[in-house]
Amino acid sequence: MQNAQLIGLSSQMALGRELEVIANNMANVTTTGFKARTTRFQEYLMPKASAETFQRSDRKLSYVIDSGTPLDLSQGPIEATGNPLNAAIRGDAFFAVQTPQGERYTRNGAFELNAQGQIVTSDGNLVLGDGGPIQIGQQETGLALGPDGTVSTNQGTRGRLRLVTFANPQALTNAGGNLYSSTAPAQAAGPQGRIEPGALERSNVRPVLAMSRMLEVNRTYQLVSDTVSRLDSLRGQAIQRLADVGNA
Repeated sequence: MQNAQLIGLSSQMALGRELEVIANNMANVTTTGFKARTTRFQEYLMPKASAETFQRSDRKLSYVIDSGTPLDLSQGPIEATGNPLNAAIRGDAFFAVQTPQGERYTRNGAFELNAQGQIVTSDGNLVLGDGGPIQIGQQETGLALGPDGTVSTNQGTRGRLRLVTFANPQALTNAGGNLYSSTAPAQAAGPQGRIEPGALERSNVRPVLAMSRMLEVNRTYQLVSDTVSRLDSLRGQAIQRLADVGNA
């Protein structure tokens, strides 16, 4: 009975983690360039049953463990905005940006110009080009982005947005503000990334599917919780009856 309760608790912990992931996805339905995370579980077989005293072979107990929350790197919907400082990526690439914590990566192409004429993210982080931050003069006009990331004005080319990819994008970790960090070196995107100027990539979270999954996980969590409670009640009754027999 105790083993059954422990298995149920392991399932609750895994389901609770999945609820957290789904809730974060739902909170970012409207976040530009957001990539959802999914949950992955696996079975863990205990080699022996605990407190096994019966005259038969040991049982293997099947627990549930959370084995990771991989990124869903599927393409989000691309929406034309007409803003020359907006850029959407088609493919598996990321924009490189400079933050106080170091270089980070994002799919959010809602760029702006700061007071110094540098291209920045909506959070004020410098957007990196192949040669570093891209500077636009105060008197320059006709700002435009090309499909290869080239930034130009009426004064000519001012740089090219740096697009990067990773050998294992699943190793990217969330760094807040719709940014990612990586311990592995970034690689030049090449043909794996193409920019669509004047557009933004919306979140790839599918609200209807996320909501239906949240309801399903909630129901399963409640079912497991009820089962664990009943097992606890049965265990208490068994202990009480054993005590009554011993005092008879």
